Amino acid sequence: ISTVAIAEMGDRTHLLALMLAAHYRKPWPILAGVLCATLANHAAAGLIGVHLGRFLTPALLDGIVGVSMIGMAVWTLKPDTPEEGSVGVRRTSAFVATTIAFFIAEIGDKTQIATVALAAAYSNLAAVVAGTTCGMLLANAPVVFLGKAFSERLPLRAIHYVASGLFLILGTVFIFRALHYAT
Repeated sequence: ISTVAIAEMGDRTHLLALMLAAHYRKPWPILAGVLCATLANHAAAGLIGVHLGRFLTPALLDGIVGVSMIGMAVWTLKPDTPEEGSVGVRRTSAFVATTIAFFIAEIGDKTQIATVALAAAYSNLAAVVAGTTCGMLLANAPVVFLGKAFSERLPLRAIHYVASGLFLILGTVFIFRALHYAT
C-alpha cells in the first residue's frame, strides 16, 4: 500500500482526479471509477509482472503511454454537455469517464511499474493488486474530495486547457523516450 501511495503523490492522476472532481462534482462515482480502473489496470500489470515482464520493453511501454497521453489531451478539450435534467446520466458519466481516464492514465505510470515489479517479486498476485489498489485510493481520495470542495471556485475551462497541455507535453515526452529507446 505505502509503495503505491507514495509513488502516486504528485502524479499525473492527481491532476486527472482534480479535473474530474471539479467537472462532475460527484466524489463517490469518481472514487468508484478509480477503484474499478485501478483493479483492472493493476491486475493486468500484475499478470504482466508474473508472466510476461521480459517482453515489455521500455520503448514499447513509453510509446503506448505517449499515444494514450496525447489521446487524453484531445479528450480533455472536449467538454461534456449533459442535457438539462439528466442528473442520472451525469452521475453515470462521471463513473464511466473516471474509469476510462484512470485506466489509460495508469498505463506506464510509476504505480503500474511498481505493481509489475511487486508482482514479479511476490507470489501472491491478489495481495499485490489489493495493496496497490488501496494505495491508489488512499492517495487519490483526498484529491477527489478537495476538488469537489473547491470546484465552485475553480475555472473549469482553464483547468481543461492546462490539463490538456500537460497531457500533450507528457505524451510528447513519452513518444520521444520511446523513439530514443528504439534507436
